[in-house]
This record gives sequence, C-alpha cells and structure tokens, in this order.
Amino acid sequence: MKTIYFDNNATTKVAEEVLEEMRPLFCELYGNPSSMHTFGGQIGRKIRQARERVAGLLGCEPSEIIFTSCGTESDNTAIKGTLAAVPNKRKIITTRVEHPAVLAVCRELANHGYTVVELGVDKQGRLDWRQLEEQIDDDTAVVTIMYANNETGVVFPIERIVEIVSGKGVVFHTDAVQVVGKMPLNLSKSKIDLLSLSGHKLHGPKGVGVLYVRKGTRISPFMLGGHQEEGRRAGTENVPGIVGLGKACELAAETIEEENSKVKYLRDKLEDAILERCPDCELNGDKDNRLPNTTNISFEYIEGEAILLMLDKYGICASSGSACTSGSLEPSHVLRAMGVPFTAAHGSIRFSLSRYNTEEEVDYTIEKMPEIVNRLRELSPFVAK
Repeated sequence: MKTIYFDNNATTKVAEEVLEEMRPLFCELYGNPSSMHTFGGQIGRKIRQARERVAGLLGCEPSEIIFTSCGTESDNTAIKGTLAAVPNKRKIITTRVEHPAVLAVCRELANHGYTVVELGVDKQGRLDWRQLEEQIDDDTAVVTIMYANNETGVVFPIERIVEIVSGKGVVFHTDAVQVVGKMPLNLSKSKIDLLSLSGHKLHGPKGVGVLYVRKGTRISPFMLGGHQEEGRRAGTENVPGIVGLGKACELAAETIEEENSKVKYLRDKLEDAILERCPDCELNGDKDNRLPNTTNISFEYIEGEAILLMLDKYGICASSGSACTSGSLEPSHVLRAMGVPFTAAHGSIRFSLSRYNTEEEVDYTIEKMPEIVNRLRELSPFVAK
C-alpha cells in the first residue's frame, strides 16, 4: 500500500538533493572542521557555504546564524541565553498556544522565581493585542511568541508585534520552525532579535537547527566548551546535518512560490471537500491568516485518534489535534486556549501538506474521509441513533 503523507508539520521527507549533498560527509569528507590540516579545512568551507545558504533564505548576514541541534535547542538558547544576559530582569511574556519547546521552558522558569505571562488568543487563534501592550514593563526580559502555530497554522502578525516590543526596548524571540520555507522572510528589514528554525521541517535532516541572533543582541551561550560557532555554541559541529540544512534552505528559496500556490491549492481542495461532505465538522483557526499547507478540522462526536487509526488503514498519515498520552484523553492545549468545545477538540485532525504531495493523493483522501467519519459516528455512543 502506498503511503500518503499529510503530516509535514511533524516532519518532512529529506529532499533527494539534500541527501546527495550530505552523503560524502559521512565516509569521504569526514574531517573535523576545527582541525588545522587541509582535510579538516575543506569541511570548514562546507559549513561556511551552508551558513550563507541559510542566511540567504532568511535575508540576514551569515554571521547572525548559529547552528544548533534542533528547534528545541534554539528556543531554549534564545530564552535562557537572554535571561542570563540581563539577570536584573525577571519577567517573560509568551502565549498559551506556544510549542512545548517554549511553554515548558517558561513554566519551568516560573518555578524558579520568574514571572511568566501567557497571553490568550480568541476563537480563531488570534493574539489579544491589548494584553501584550499592557504586560510589557521595565522588568520584562524577553517576549517569545511563535510566528505560526504548528497545530492550526495560524500566523501571527509578527512585524506588528515586534514593533510594540522593540519600542519598549525588550528582546523579541520568535519560534519560526513552521514558517521558514513556507513564507518569505527578510530579517535584514525586521526588528526581530532572535528566531528559531529546524532542518527537518523544510525537507532537511533531523538533528540540526538554527538560532538567528540579530547583530548587537545580547545573549549568553547555552552550550559551553569549545570555540565553535565563534564561542556562541560549543560542540563539534554536525557537519552532514549542517550541510544538509544549507541545501534544504537553498531549495526552499527556489520553491517558496510553489508552497503558496500548488500546496495551498491542494490544501484548500482537501479542506473544502471535507467540510462540505462531512456533517458536523468545523475548521479550527483563522482561515485567512495561516500557513499555506495546514488545515485543522474538528469532527463532533468522534475521537481524533479513531479517525487517525482508520486513515492509517488506508495508508494516509495525518495527526490529531489532541495531545494524548496513554490513559489520558486531554485535548490539545492550543484548541483549549481557543475555546474549542470539548467534544469538537477531541475529534480534531491536522492535515499538513508539502510540495511532494499530489492531487491524486488529495482525491483519494477526499473519497475516504466521509466513509471514515460516517462509520465512526455509527459506533459513537454520543450520536442519537
């Protein structure tokens, strides 16, 4: 059975061009870039090229790029590194819909005496502006707000946010893991201080990420040891991953128009058909201001996990909006923050597409979804028979 992969916000396939560029760095060009000899020196040049490619996609200077192990490390570094650089300030502002890589850090810091403010969102997942402006004060060290939500795809107007924050003289960080490669960025014309991205979200390898640090932004190193990354992040570089990420960024720059045309068309076709053919379902999030590849739909009276299991039988990969663990059926913190009713939040499904998806895959999924939903509702004790 062919696998139809609609879970690209979780991870993406590595592009063939990326793999080919990485391959020699495992067994042929395996030197340490910090070595003095020529064999290691050529690896250093590969890293410099990758840094330039990442900077090209982000619209910034190569010197503003720090390579990390993942988006989570980038988020941790941005938040904790900023706090270490301004130890006299003890307040952090974030949102209730952040990825756990941000929320877990902020909540742990709250246990250590920091004041953490989690801003709310409305029913479409949009930020409460008045609360943001009211909460920034002289004790605020950092504001960390995601660029786009990983579950609903809702995009925050980051440039408006950063104007408010920078006007108060506060450091601003954004988790842009879901945005890079899907939306054009030009950080040279932005006041964003810190930005996180992850390689495996844009057809690069897992185990590599980036923290963009705007020139002049004060941040203390999170990883200590050697001199790598100009002393900003110690540890021998993951050279294959870094080179792969660089190539993935180069490809993303070339295909970003496709993300906003072909991928968006396929997403809309899938979404419109499901909403039309499946009764008692609703789109979660702002329909207009969102990523071009993401749709999150709630189905009343049935559980998202049951839908996923039946989709899987047809070879279709998606994800549930419910952050469930064994023995727990707690709905997604994002949907709870948006006020989505419990019965709908339990039955939420996220489809996230990529440039590798086809119209035939969308048509096949459209064919199967009503069958799956109707069958599960027949079995549901919550639907009047």
